[in-house]
Amino acid sequence: MFTAELTFECYQDTTIEAVDSAITQLIDALRYNGQILGREFPTSIDDGIFITRVVCPEEESLHPRHHSSIVEKRLQALSEAGLLAPKIRLTGMDLHSDNTDPCQQPEWQVLYTHYLSTCSPLRCGEHLAPIPLYKLPTPKADDHQALLRWQVDWSSTDELQMHGTTLQQACSDVLTDIHSPLNNTGWQLAKDIEQQTNTPTYYYLYHLADAAKKTDEAEQRCCPSCNGEWKLTTPLHGIFDFKCEPCRLLSNLPW
Repeated sequence: MFTAELTFECYQDTTIEAVDSAITQLIDALRYNGQILGREFPTSIDDGIFITRVVCPEEESLHPRHHSSIVEKRLQALSEAGLLAPKIRLTGMDLHSDNTDPCQQPEWQVLYTHYLSTCSPLRCGEHLAPIPLYKLPTPKADDHQALLRWQVDWSSTDELQMHGTTLQQACSDVLTDIHSPLNNTGWQLAKDIEQQTNTPTYYYLYHLADAAKKTDEAEQRCCPSCNGEWKLTTPLHGIFDFKCEPCRLLSNLPW
């Protein structure tokens, strides 16, 4: 991942409210297109110049060839707020982010995230490295907002079950139940991505065993969808101990 600065200059009299709204809408469009990552984008002001700091999957993530029609629309709307198109300055590599997947075309991929992840939830099956969402075919909605909102829901639920108290059990149930609304949404998104990309796309089903259950019982569990055998001889990426090819599901042994 790479950090960058977007500098917006005013070319006519305007208001802070108009500028703030225009920049926010552009940043949202870039985020939902997968060109920038995360949920917080600090913006500073200095003598009529506004600077927004972002993290991008690749060095050329903000190149116009990756823009969606929504991003183009938000760029055009800047002039209505008295702003010029942003100047982009790449500031360096982000040392705390995952590296973007190097594959031109992954053989298979997986929808996987966790409460610490801010990168793309779609990952290469071979490297488990994030795949920039702007590399996917454009969905009907013209952005990936549905996918990113699912990621926020999943990571928020994961954080509550990892560090919460009151809702810990409820969140664990949501994450582990294949039929929960959260998993139903994610699994369907994975199916949609497979149809769009023509690439096998798996969904990660988190597993947290009951403390009273033995490890050997967890190892012998069947696929929760087809009830078939899915235990792997060797774990994938040290995370996935189960893989059901027909159902496109991955899961783990409890840790």
